[in-house]
Amino acid sequence: MSQIIRRIGASPRARGSVSGANCPDIFELADGNFAVIGTDATDSLDPDLPSDASRGDHERIVVITRETLIHAKADIPDL
Repeated sequence: MSQIIRRIGASPRARGSVSGANCPDIFELADGNFAVIGTDATDSLDPDLPSDASRGDHERIVVITRETLIHAKADIPDL
């Protein structure tokens, strides 16, 4: 398993979370992949996946807020 090397975007506290805890977040991993903390919406969104999309039994559909992704945009590499 890879290691977290940095947060992508603003911290939950910087985005307005009073406690800074239990909020969506995005992290870059040492292997170049990204990890996302979000709300598990697999059960509700799985039936709505387009016909050309699928997920493995080990994969979950995770929802993050629009604000979280917008704040991360500047930190996401182009390539």
